[in-house]
Amino acid sequence: MKKACGIVIINCFDTYEHRVALLKEHFAARGEEVHVITSDWRHFHKEVRTKYPEGYEAIHVRPYTKNLSADRLISHHQFAKDVFARVEQLRPRLLWVLVPPNSLVKCAAEYKKRNPGTRLVLDLIDMWPETMPIARFKSVPPLSFWRDLRDKYISCADAVVTECGLYQSLLKDKCAPEKLHTLYLARHIQPSIASPNPPEDKTALCYLGSINNIIDIPCICRIVRSIEGPVELHIVGDGEKKDELIREASEAGAQVIFHGKVYDPQQKQEIFDRCHFGMNIMKDSVFVGLTMKSMDYFSCGLPIINNIRGDTWNFVETYALGLNDTGADRIGLQQLREASCGRSKIREFFVDTFSYEIFSEKVTRIVESIEEME
Repeated sequence: MKKACGIVIINCFDTYEHRVALLKEHFAARGEEVHVITSDWRHFHKEVRTKYPEGYEAIHVRPYTKNLSADRLISHHQFAKDVFARVEQLRPRLLWVLVPPNSLVKCAAEYKKRNPGTRLVLDLIDMWPETMPIARFKSVPPLSFWRDLRDKYISCADAVVTECGLYQSLLKDKCAPEKLHTLYLARHIQPSIASPNPPEDKTALCYLGSINNIIDIPCICRIVRSIEGPVELHIVGDGEKKDELIREASEAGAQVIFHGKVYDPQQKQEIFDRCHFGMNIMKDSVFVGLTMKSMDYFSCGLPIINNIRGDTWNFVETYALGLNDTGADRIGLQQLREASCGRSKIREFFVDTFSYEIFSEKVTRIVESIEEME
């Protein structure tokens, strides 16, 4: 019989690969044999993937071109089946599965039933269909079936990890509360290169990230109109809603500066240094507690104007990280200036909450808690 390997990490999407890399680094540093299984399809680009990090094994999947389509559901279903056929060969001691796709949860439950000695961690990076901005369709087929693939089988796991605490509000009656753990997104901390110099004669805002159908452009424009005095809006990113955001923000009174996609940390920091706030704004129908853009803002010490509920809302209130959007018709300059202070404290919060060291310590505690089970 083939010797069992140590740890297998399953991940369908390259967009989640940053988390996979941190997990792999954590386990490898402890002398574990780590095997990563992923797909050969790039979800956002809708193209076949050909290059992978060392130690990754790709499973061929059925291509799809639309996010909401039968082809996508079939692709995920086949990926889950093929992945667990491979897991049967590897027979890991610990199986760490990033979800979605939700089809992985059902297959993981079936594998766990056949192999009760394997420790199983389900790591929920996203909540499908709850995070989709399509409120009126979330409770009807096929999206309700998609959700049930997760909810009916999630209790099989030895531990259920969520990337933010908000997600657990939907899971507390689906599995035992002692199984639930929050494991935030994390980064290796780099030395700060901040040198803030926001203008004194206007309020400078920054929107960072994809300009797509989940950002709330009317909310951004309402905030622009509510701010006392002139407003400058820096846009760092791109997407299908770019022209709409530029047009609507300009009509709301903002002077818009479009930077396009910026990946260089120094260049991004220089833009943030010219701003008073980062905009962390999404549609109310999107169920999310933490965003990558907010982590970028915090890492650079930039306060935020935020409408994301759950974790981020609580962070802003508890640690004075900016302003939570309450729908005010007018935001005075004094309120803005007070909320935009304390950049060093924001950076300190980021280091204390989202560092690799904090992440690694939490993974250790999660694994130790389930390996002690009988």
